[in-house]
Amino acid sequence: MSRLISRMDGRRRCPLALTLITALLLPAGAAFAKPAPDGFADLAAKLLPAVVNISTTQTIKSDKPGRPGPDVPQFPPGSPFEEFFKDFLDRNKSKPEAQPRRATSLGSGFVIDGSGLVVTNNHVIADADEITVTLQDDTSFKAEVVGRDTKVDLALLRIKPTKPLASVKFGDSDGTRVGDWVLAIGNPFGLGGSVTAGILSARAREINAGPYDDFLQTDASINRGNSGGPMFNMNGEVIGINTAIYSPSGGSIGIGFAIPSNLARPVVEQLRDFGHVRRGWLGVNIQSVTDEIAESLGLDKPRGALIASVRDGGPAQVAGIQPGDVVLTFDGKEVTDMRRLPRIVAETPIDKTVKVTVWRKRKEHTFDVKVGELKEEEQQAALAPSKQQQPAEPPGTVKTLGLSLANLTPELRERFSLAEDSAGVVVVDVAPDSAASEKGMRAGDVIVEVAQEEVKTPVQITAKIDDAKKAGRKSVLLLVDRQGDLRFVALKIDQS
Repeated sequence: MSRLISRMDGRRRCPLALTLITALLLPAGAAFAKPAPDGFADLAAKLLPAVVNISTTQTIKSDKPGRPGPDVPQFPPGSPFEEFFKDFLDRNKSKPEAQPRRATSLGSGFVIDGSGLVVTNNHVIADADEITVTLQDDTSFKAEVVGRDTKVDLALLRIKPTKPLASVKFGDSDGTRVGDWVLAIGNPFGLGGSVTAGILSARAREINAGPYDDFLQTDASINRGNSGGPMFNMNGEVIGINTAIYSPSGGSIGIGFAIPSNLARPVVEQLRDFGHVRRGWLGVNIQSVTDEIAESLGLDKPRGALIASVRDGGPAQVAGIQPGDVVLTFDGKEVTDMRRLPRIVAETPIDKTVKVTVWRKRKEHTFDVKVGELKEEEQQAALAPSKQQQPAEPPGTVKTLGLSLANLTPELRERFSLAEDSAGVVVVDVAPDSAASEKGMRAGDVIVEVAQEEVKTPVQITAKIDDAKKAGRKSVLLLVDRQGDLRFVALKIDQS
């Protein structure tokens, strides 16, 4: 996550006063915005009992024997402060072990079931040894974790009250429009239940928090301790879970982010039913469709998700989907951009057979895909090519589009640490001021395909580029293998 994105912080803002414009000033048939509410008191009184404070404690063991508690300041030799701390340091050196210390943190949550189910952010309770949930009337309960999901940053807790609790329901986050009023309730700075109001500022924000980024943005005040608290619409329904803020300096500037309820609801339901999340799996690596890629593939505009590679034996490969295909629809849902596909697939029931429409060879094709289950094992990171002194270019090197290309030889395999089964044309150098350099290509990359056709020699690549020039195309699409990681790169063609 970017350093500008901080969980649990925001800024305080009073509800906006809206000026009413008479109908005489509007053209006939113009849509009227909803007037600003006279106040939020009735709604807040109804919702506050269902919002809880969450406190956690964690035991932290020092990795510095003899140094319990905070570190002692270090001073230059001869400094008067050095003598001042001398006795303190000598006493601590005699202590064989540091004493563990207790760390506490605060957050918010809300009750979704009167029997005692509470929703919050996973980062609020992560690594906690003990979790305490406090209701509006100051009644406290020890909580147990029913399940958690790190990818969406949600956790479901259970407490055991002696009587049914006030609860709230999830609403339709897709039905809330930018500009609609929202209400946030939480536990800022540990002060207890606090109510703030604002508007929905934007939708579908990506803040690099995880693979399913689709945040709601609001100017309602979200401060430290608000994480995990609910964002309500004016019907009193939860449309978001407050999670993070944008803050260049660590202070609050009024840009807060919430997980939309339509993303959170199925996660919470699976945590309740299974204790973990069961997500659909397609078995592909994808990338965005840029303007250059869309033009090279014959798409009318950038849309869909470009398949960079498919997993052997995965659902996509079994169904016949190939690298270079662009997924346009999945199970009847339009894939408007790359980020939408993972969410659609994840929410699809496991073992369900769905229709997938892809763009291939300038035509649409439809495949039946049986959705698999996403396993939680960590993916192995691609190895970076070893940095070695670059010798002179090998004989037969061809230069095009800022790339110096050569046939794969045992010497080049050794120089760039390429696998024995690598196939294609190796890049031995990239001109620093070229379009290829701007797109991140580098020596050691292996070009596998050009214009979705397999290539094995530099001459084949130049021929494909010449064909693209003759066809009047502005760019050419390359499939590049970088240490086993496949991705598509669209390079502009110089028509001069």
